[in-house]
Amino acid sequence: MQGVQGGTDRPARLESESTSRVGVTRRSMFAGSAAATVAGGLVGWAGAGIGEAAPAAAPGPTFALTVAAATGLAATPGRAFVIIARQSDLSGDAPEPRDNLQDVQPISVPLFGMDVALMRPGKPMVLRSASAGGEVVGYPVESFADIPPGKYVVQGFFNTYETDHRSDGSVVQVHWPSGDGGDIWHSPGNAYSRPRTIRIDGSVSVISLTLDHVIGPIGTIPPGGTGQQGNPADSQHVKHIKIRSELLSRFWGRDVHLGANVLLPEGYDDPANGDVRYPMDLSVGHFPSGNPHGFTESLSNEFSKWWVSPGAARFISVQVRSENPFYDDSYHVNSANLGPYGDAIDTELIPAVDRSFRTIGQGWGRAVEGGSTGGWIAAASLVFYPHSYAGAWAAYPDTLDFRAHQVINIYDDPNAYFTEHSWEKIPRPAARATSGDTTWTTGQENSYERAVASKGRSQGQWDAWSAVFGPQGADGYPKPIWNKRTGAIDHAVAAYWRQHFELSSVVAARWQTLGPEIAGRLHIYVGTEDTYFLNDGVEFFEQKTNALTSPAPDFQFIYGVGQPHHWWPVTPQELLTTMADFLARHAPSGTDVTGWRGNEQPPRVTSTRGRQIVDDGVDSTLSDFAS
Repeated sequence: MQGVQGGTDRPARLESESTSRVGVTRRSMFAGSAAATVAGGLVGWAGAGIGEAAPAAAPGPTFALTVAAATGLAATPGRAFVIIARQSDLSGDAPEPRDNLQDVQPISVPLFGMDVALMRPGKPMVLRSASAGGEVVGYPVESFADIPPGKYVVQGFFNTYETDHRSDGSVVQVHWPSGDGGDIWHSPGNAYSRPRTIRIDGSVSVISLTLDHVIGPIGTIPPGGTGQQGNPADSQHVKHIKIRSELLSRFWGRDVHLGANVLLPEGYDDPANGDVRYPMDLSVGHFPSGNPHGFTESLSNEFSKWWVSPGAARFISVQVRSENPFYDDSYHVNSANLGPYGDAIDTELIPAVDRSFRTIGQGWGRAVEGGSTGGWIAAASLVFYPHSYAGAWAAYPDTLDFRAHQVINIYDDPNAYFTEHSWEKIPRPAARATSGDTTWTTGQENSYERAVASKGRSQGQWDAWSAVFGPQGADGYPKPIWNKRTGAIDHAVAAYWRQHFELSSVVAARWQTLGPEIAGRLHIYVGTEDTYFLNDGVEFFEQKTNALTSPAPDFQFIYGVGQPHHWWPVTPQELLTTMADFLARHAPSGTDVTGWRGNEQPPRVTSTRGRQIVDDGVDSTLSDFAS
């Protein structure tokens, strides 16, 4: 999610080649609405997910994909794909098969992927089903033979990998995003064929596709610059910076950059305010292509009008751009697989923002907030870097306690995909609609990621968690928390997750020294019907931290009854007003806060502590829930 309320986790579109599209993420697809069921999304396909492909009498067609020499691509490792769609699957907003594959739930456009040790332009890459001796992995069906006879729009695609020699001695082949936020289907440098309508009925045994288009850069790359983290244009209120991270470049053995979108307060350039230093609002979450909080220079929405209004709190609002080979965001922590993103953001990027703009530049003058991925980052930022932030506001965070990793207890459950009984196995849901219907199962979502990439490189949510939270495997890639095909959980890996990244355990283990630093400074909001069951992890976190003493945690928990993912009890304007009030009350004695505090009073609900239940969500009279 970007900003503090509403919208999607990742923007619906990014500027790239002539047909540019980034699909919504799993964190937003079904928030707040009763979506179609998985079965409805797969009607007509033979087979639906893990272990359910219908037996095939023949192996189906073979596809020969050739990257044209005229593309100028050099020989490189990567992964080749065939994407198959009915004409009815495509729309004006998603006119090509590849446009329908970025975290759409459920996937109704089949794809088939295969690793290629070395793609050589002009030389065919042959994709055939496993039943015909191939190594293709398919989703939502496993084999080309499972495609019913008929007319289809097909497209070939190739995701390029580079080979990185990291400082820890590992050698990995990964795709580096370049301002696309981890959308490989529209990532610069990847190759694709134009869609082609064919008939699949057994009459043609080999189907040839020529990949003669390469995705170009997103936006304008300045001379000597890089497309990494994008190059968005500045405006009156919104500026952008990008730095080369010494820490990350050393880890990866190649240049790695970090970026930030910076929304300046109204009156920042007024000479009368030349001595005012402003607090920082670090608005965290997925890779942003828009402005913090959706601000527009045309003042076309309520937030933008409020931002420039006379009584508004004045912040310098910052979004971090930290796309990487495993996800669209780094989670702002030090990871065995991603590298020291936490330290790089804390000691390199944030100080660079402080040097470039008139921030207060001290921990008491920074607040961090976000939802979903951003909710976890907000809480983790306070836990791992308590001196850098005065407080954290975390909404519907990724799980804070892995006894409820969505609905999976990674310590006690034997399998992530099913609850097993003596006579049957019940699929575990990954997402639910407000109606209660399952919209995608955990097994299906992991099967999609398995078709997109091997070794955890899919840029999907479950692979991302393994990369961020998990140890490095013997092959240099993230060691998976469970077998990607079967769902069998590796409890040794789970123990690593608990020690390093289960925030409830980290807080409890470090409470003697951490408690005095963060007591009363963490605020958590979640709906009781969160689309991804994240309320369960919040409750486990609350229970575990409530048992701590000396000092009492004094954290705030607000639950929205019946509310799904994306629920906040306040608007973005109210949240910023609340944070300004919090910072002003906790500022060093004698600090002049009149230049940025604003004259609005926050809703009383957000200045209280302990547990609160909001029975009717954002339509409530917030003062009714004040203590």
